[in-house]
Amino acid sequence: MESVLVLFISFYFSVLSFIPLLNSTSKDLKIKKKPNILILLADDMGYAELGCYGGISHTPNLDKLAQKGIRFSDFYAGAPNCSPSRSALLTGKSPVRTGMYNYRPPGHPMHLQRNELTLANLLKTQGYQTALFGKWHLGCLPQDEKLNQPQPDDHGFDFYFATENNAEPSHFNPVNFVKNGKMTGNLNGYSCQLVADEAISWIEKSNYNRDPFFMYVAFHEPHASTQWTAPPELVNNYNQFPEREANCYANVQNLDSAAGRIINHLIDKNLFDNTIIIFASDNGSYRHNANGKLKAVKSYLYEGGIRVPAIVHWPSLISKPGALISQPAGLIDIMPTLNDFLEIQTEEKLDTDGTSILSLLEGKNFVRSQPLYWFFYRTSPEIAVRVDNYMIMGKDEDMIPRTHEFSAPDMLYIKNMTIKDYELYDLTNDISQSKNILNECSDADSYKKQIDKKLEEIQEKGYYWDNLPLLENKPKQIKTNWVKLK
Repeated sequence: MESVLVLFISFYFSVLSFIPLLNSTSKDLKIKKKPNILILLADDMGYAELGCYGGISHTPNLDKLAQKGIRFSDFYAGAPNCSPSRSALLTGKSPVRTGMYNYRPPGHPMHLQRNELTLANLLKTQGYQTALFGKWHLGCLPQDEKLNQPQPDDHGFDFYFATENNAEPSHFNPVNFVKNGKMTGNLNGYSCQLVADEAISWIEKSNYNRDPFFMYVAFHEPHASTQWTAPPELVNNYNQFPEREANCYANVQNLDSAAGRIINHLIDKNLFDNTIIIFASDNGSYRHNANGKLKAVKSYLYEGGIRVPAIVHWPSLISKPGALISQPAGLIDIMPTLNDFLEIQTEEKLDTDGTSILSLLEGKNFVRSQPLYWFFYRTSPEIAVRVDNYMIMGKDEDMIPRTHEFSAPDMLYIKNMTIKDYELYDLTNDISQSKNILNECSDADSYKKQIDKKLEEIQEKGYYWDNLPLLENKPKQIKTNWVKLK
């Protein structure tokens, strides 16, 4: 009888100890487990290139991720080209505030400055192991003594296997990868698969059973680089298309294969269910058909340049797998969202231009704290602001030649430009932005004022570079005549 009483008392107190867990929120439980974080970023992938977005390429791995997670219909890059968009992802700030106004050419003084707080820096404060794989494009790599720009480890990455910009001379057998500060030399294989090899190897060597990890995997594909290259057996899957087009489709499939290898390794190691996986592209494609019905291409602020495919797989948070989210979100929201989830610090202290979309992912009411906006001086319109289902755009309408490389005259232009014309599109009924409805809108003046106010803010708060090249004798391009817009 005494032993029965002891067992009863033991059981009673064990139940009492379990009650707090039952009463605690799901968020409390998830924070204690500290999920791993994997960001998969494509380079120049258009809105309509994945199978789950109606694309031609075979992308079973990412399609399956979308079926188990959430897909976005209105997800945006941080900018219409590489470097500024990547800075928005890693800092949660508008690129103009970090001084990343354009893509970064080799040897250029523009870079992501050392004092910027990155997602890797932030997660390290929470005990995360951090690693970068693939395309960096936020400063020189490896270190250049003349430039002395911060390297990935200065921005919080414990390990990196990366290139400064594109894989060279192409995606096949690249020669310009850098591993923790040292050139790797000639490598055999395709860039995305080499990146996947290193990512998988790093997981194996990490303390994943003890500490959570953050992996930023920035593939080079399907950017054309010098030329598109993909395994012949994949190119043959698209032999009904012209060779160049077939290579592009094969590049997307090869990226999907590499992403699938990383995901499957997480599954094999029982890490998948406790890993937040975010997939997106850094900007739209420069191929019209890769962007589907969207207007324009990479380097433009029309939807084709900035709206991108995006998938989030977050098992402990997502209640409706396979759902499609239509509310606007973007790369700039990732940092404040993870900060919110992990309760690291208040959003005010974080000082971001993005908004936490945690409630949106949970299927709850979501209110954006500040509108998404974009600025890109090289093409026209130069500025865009997303307000609910509308996109308001501002145009300077100047025909001054703009250099492909960010230069001193460009910096002066940004600080002194004015908006002379406006466009307004209803994206709910006109995803192709075929009709400017500004003159039909009763609130036209209000929309114009939003653009004017945003430009004033950009000119006031945007970082000023005073050591840019003059480029007086280099070839110039007219910014409004790059491509024939759709």
